[in-house]
Amino acid sequence: MKVFLISSNIANTPYSVYPLGLSMIAASLKNAGHSVKQFDFLAANRSMETLTGAIKTYAPEIIGISIRNIDNVNLLNEQRYIATVKNIVQEIRQVSKAKIILGGSGFSIMPETILKKVGADYGIMGEGEALIIDFLDQASKGVYPKEKIIRSAPKLCSTQIPSADYDSEIMQFYLKSGNVASVQTKRGCRHKCVYCSYPILEGADIRTRDTQAVVDDIQNLILNFKAKYIFFTDSVFNDDAGNYLKVLTEMKKRKINIPWTAFFKPQGLDDAALVLMQETGLKAAEIGADASSDITLKALGKSFLFQDVIECNALFAKYNIATAHYFMFGSPGETKETVMTGINNIKSLTKTASFIFMGIRILPKTPLAQLAIKEGLLKPDQDLLEPVYYIAPGLDRIWLEETLTEAFKGIRNCVFPPDALDNSLAFLHQLGYSGSLWEMLIPGNAKRNRKKQNAK
Repeated sequence: MKVFLISSNIANTPYSVYPLGLSMIAASLKNAGHSVKQFDFLAANRSMETLTGAIKTYAPEIIGISIRNIDNVNLLNEQRYIATVKNIVQEIRQVSKAKIILGGSGFSIMPETILKKVGADYGIMGEGEALIIDFLDQASKGVYPKEKIIRSAPKLCSTQIPSADYDSEIMQFYLKSGNVASVQTKRGCRHKCVYCSYPILEGADIRTRDTQAVVDDIQNLILNFKAKYIFFTDSVFNDDAGNYLKVLTEMKKRKINIPWTAFFKPQGLDDAALVLMQETGLKAAEIGADASSDITLKALGKSFLFQDVIECNALFAKYNIATAHYFMFGSPGETKETVMTGINNIKSLTKTASFIFMGIRILPKTPLAQLAIKEGLLKPDQDLLEPVYYIAPGLDRIWLEETLTEAFKGIRNCVFPPDALDNSLAFLHQLGYSGSLWEMLIPGNAKRNRKKQNAK
């Protein structure tokens, strides 16, 4: 069958991210013998005319729409994305009679609500690689499921998780927007952060991809797409079992050294791991502490203390690896005292950039959602498509915003609100700078980066 896949994401901050999930679905479809056309709405300059023109030209039998995010999870500058998807569906209906299927991580968070809101025909919750093939097998016979939401537990692992079918035209857009190319090494998350949907979406067990296939993807991106920066999209790169070390060891074996970044937890790292990371090109590390005091770390379900964050930051600094931290204020257990402790803790971190959020976006079926219902902040049947943010009862929102604004005012490497520099970073990408670029916030780094750029 002819399938037209659309990435509906329109967010491009802090940097544009290639629609990896869409291309993995495309690979599965092609492997099963289907004809596939990939389309990126952001790369098409959000043009409905370009989208509908491509659909009319291709004349697909099935159209899939990937939803990456519901909103930008930023209480102080909310941006919502589902209306865009609804508009896309409405425009498609004007030019095509193809069945429309929704999917992607954003859709899977609240599938029934989004499907109803958007008006598509079906939705696939969770891993779509196998489910979409089953759907098309039946659709080719004119048979469609009675249930609008198609779902199964996460189960793919190793070679069952396909390499992405990177689209050349789409990739060129993302390479021009920061030279960042995406690679996934595993799925699933064993951590129990109370606000996070990763274990719901990908399962609570780690399912690794084949190491050789992962590094093949990296070589493909370097040789055939001229990628200059790799972003590992795993929820946590440095898993406890050390699978990430196998990937890095294979990269070293193949003499691959390319700037790369990933999300890290501030535990389990040592000098040997950092040496290996440095030898393969680690450029910057994004550390997900999320809370800034021991009390709030525990309340969020974290298994580490702030001292671990300090030591992890120092370890990366030892090897001249730029780090970024993300902190949320207002979590369960937050008080004026923990806020002040957290501010001082963040300020104590050296050679790093910190991005500070106020409030925590509540997602369905998470422990935080259950707590919010218990505390009367949510109704049991409340529609969370409209963003609701958790701020601990008794903590005044106005006081919190004023306190955070004053605390981080004039501190270059502490950014509040977290999107305050998005336009500046986007401009630097337009000038040809690669990667995340927040490392330029770190005192002394901007000058070094300018020298490197001028030397190219």
